[in-house]
Amino acid sequence: MRVLHTSDWHVGRMFHGRDLLADQETVIGGLADLVADERVDVVVVSGDLYDRAVPSGEAVSACTRILKTIRAAGAQLVVTPGNHDSAPRLGAFGEFTAAGGLHLRTRVAELDRPVLLDDRHGPVALYGIPYLEPEPARQALGAPDAKGHAGVLTEAMRRVRADLATRPEGTRSVVLAHAFVTGGAACASERTIAVGGIEQVPAAAFDGVDYVALGHLHGPQRIADHLRYCGSPLAYSFSEARQHKSVLLVELDAAGLAGVERRELPVPRRLGTLTGTLDALLTDPAHEPCTEWFLSIELTDPVRPTEALRRLQERFPHAVHLEWRPEGGCAAGALRYAQVARGRSDLEVSCCFVEDCRGDSPNDRERALLSDALAAAEAMEPGADRPAREAA
Repeated sequence: MRVLHTSDWHVGRMFHGRDLLADQETVIGGLADLVADERVDVVVVSGDLYDRAVPSGEAVSACTRILKTIRAAGAQLVVTPGNHDSAPRLGAFGEFTAAGGLHLRTRVAELDRPVLLDDRHGPVALYGIPYLEPEPARQALGAPDAKGHAGVLTEAMRRVRADLATRPEGTRSVVLAHAFVTGGAACASERTIAVGGIEQVPAAAFDGVDYVALGHLHGPQRIADHLRYCGSPLAYSFSEARQHKSVLLVELDAAGLAGVERRELPVPRRLGTLTGTLDALLTDPAHEPCTEWFLSIELTDPVRPTEALRRLQERFPHAVHLEWRPEGGCAAGALRYAQVARGRSDLEVSCCFVEDCRGDSPNDRERALLSDALAAAEAMEPGADRPAREAA
């Protein structure tokens, strides 16, 4: 049996305010060609089919078209919810969609009930473990002593192994799980599912099955031969710019896991970072290849330029993120507030704040406006007839 391991589609996700639906439909819907060319039997989605618990109508329509295209290419689909999805909403019509080849495994109480598919070597059991929020999951599992993500996933896998032991000899097994397994490397676009290291689950929790199709981390990575993240199909943060997005083609033979191969995915729009002064970025011909990329830009001008992003977008229409980092740091230096304010009037402190933010002192007109604003604010204070308060 050939299994295509995917995860973290995040259909409906925005990228710094830009709509990605068309790109998502092109890249993920294109998996149908891979299904046909590689004779894939089943496609698994290990969590985060959608980016939100309540996806937009447009996202639902796009996802429906993607799933329909993949199914028409000849593959069954097994889908579990992640920490972005709503398990009840995703699984609402699961009992009906299974008849059409879309198996939605969303119920904690049924995580040890596999999707059973057959190949020429016999049955393959695919267990879908929905994302397990520790507190409600331990109640649903009847395991009050299970602590954190490690505890509830250990109990979930205990149930999976117990069910697998009742299956005919030679039954191969695949588990879908959405979790942060110890040894994995995170990206900026993943929503944190716990504080500190409590979210992490030891790899040993998943022993006893032929393959574990992991989701949650957006970078493709191998924890063990049978324990892997395929990563997200598109980059969802600039921290993913250097990743090679892919899916994993998993082959099962009569003995179990026979091999895992990566299949890289197309990149609809590259990501990159440019650094320099505004004038240099607008005129340097070396940046011409980047005009169609999603860009994060760091400006190094000593004074913050006005309308910088608008001006940059005239050359780089997909510049979506801007930071001002003047060479040598801000003019006010790294002084603490108490050091800056000590012995100064409110007006002096305000002027210092302006200089710190934009790298240039306020002019006479701006100082007059600040003075008027401070006077108006003081007039509104209780006891405004008292002498002006002393500076800190």
